[in-house]
Formats: sequence, C-alpha cells, structure tokens
Amino acid sequence: MVLELLPSPSTAIIASDASIKNNVATSILHTHVYNRLITKTIHHAVHITSTEAELFAIRCSINQASNLDNMFKIIVVML
Repeated sequence: MVLELLPSPSTAIIASDASIKNNVATSILHTHVYNRLITKTIHHAVHITSTEAELFAIRCSINQASNLDNMFKIIVVML
C-alpha cells in the first residue's frame, strides 16, 4: 500500500522500528524511494532508555534519507 502511495521520486518513505534487549537498542530501517530497491539498515546503541531508543530510530531514519540525492520530503513511519 505504501509503495502505491509514493507521490514522487523526491520522496523517501522509511519504516522504522526500535527495540531494547539486554541494554542494547536496535533500530531497523526499511527505506523506499520511487523506482529503487527497498534497503534495510540496522543500527545499534547501548545503555539508553525506551524513549531514547525511539528518538534514536527517528534520527537514524532522517540521517538515512538525507544522504539520498534530490530528496525533498521524508516520511517516517514508526512501527
């Protein structure tokens, strides 16, 4: 459904999820840009709270999309 709603080639949609286990936060990002393959990126951080883990996932999402060429809109979906 998300892939059908992608409005333009200058928009990135990122589905992000973060979890904490044994004091290690894991952020998994799935990035889709019009007419490109979906990429998966995994980030880890240690000794952070659940709120910090969510903010960490958002930050990683924005950083991932801002590294792409010609991006004018970033849509972040937190799972």
